[in-house]
Amino acid sequence: MFYNRSVYHYAKFYIYRYQILRNTTIFNCISFVKRKVMSSSVDIRLNRHTKTYNENDIVQGIVIISAPTSFKHNGITLTVDGSVQLHLSGKSVGVFEAFYNSTKPVSLINQTLELAKPGQISTVRTEIPFQIQLKGKPNKPLYETYHGVFVNIQYFLRVDVKRTFLSKDMTKQIEFNVEYSPTHELAAEKAVAKPAAFEITSESIRAVQNKVDVPKFKISGHLGSLCCTITNPLSGELIIEESELPIKSLEIQLLRIETCGCAEGFSRDSTEIQNIQIGDGDVARKIEIPIRMLFPRTFTCPTLITTNFKIEFEISIVLVFDDDRMISENFPLRLTRF
Repeated sequence: MFYNRSVYHYAKFYIYRYQILRNTTIFNCISFVKRKVMSSSVDIRLNRHTKTYNENDIVQGIVIISAPTSFKHNGITLTVDGSVQLHLSGKSVGVFEAFYNSTKPVSLINQTLELAKPGQISTVRTEIPFQIQLKGKPNKPLYETYHGVFVNIQYFLRVDVKRTFLSKDMTKQIEFNVEYSPTHELAAEKAVAKPAAFEITSESIRAVQNKVDVPKFKISGHLGSLCCTITNPLSGELIIEESELPIKSLEIQLLRIETCGCAEGFSRDSTEIQNIQIGDGDVARKIEIPIRMLFPRTFTCPTLITTNFKIEFEISIVLVFDDDRMISENFPLRLTRF
């Protein structure tokens, strides 16, 4: 059999070179995946699974640092930060003023705890226990956690691992909730039952809301109380006495009334928290329809009135007719923790 020896050796050389390149590529890919999977990370675990605390409570937990290899750091710190974020509505005070004043948070608590001095993390998994007291600034009580539209009251725990010059710092932040204790100064006012009977008619809507084109109707009912503890539901009942037009929907809305003030002015805005449909279609007349509403956590809080802002609530009864005309009646609602 005749063959060219030089061609044979060249072919063998290139096959061998291809195998080396292929194995090197596979090794590099595996190494890259391992580096991605085993990248350094930091986490915060609290001992209390509800993440809910009172003022002056001790927050306990551990900081977990995971790293594929040992590394040096320039210190590890834990920071507790709580503030009230205020945002003025542009339609009330102007767009420029709203933007300028949305950058001025009201600080409630800011504490920093040193967890470790500069040194080295030598193990794959390092756990650092911590405990820190929730103590607000002088003359600044800790308000309850609240997530609104123009007012937000939030509390955070943040851990920072400062690394050397060529490495990126590691950080982790989690949110926790604050509620009033029975001895808190803002929890002094307790809920007192204030039952409210109501009657809504086309005549009352025309008189109060200056609406002319209102079909004839009459709604009566009562609410269990306009002063409620935030952990108990709002209850009551409603009766459609009469309606000239067919009814499309009957709804109960929970509204937040947020007021923010500053040197340039103030804004007072009403936005919807939740809407519950208690009647669908042309509901039967003169039948008691039950009302029951739970207050959603963090989206509601005890009614709060301060010099810089207010958080208030209302209940609205909404009647939608078959031709999509809508009427509503609002009732002020006071919420307390106890």
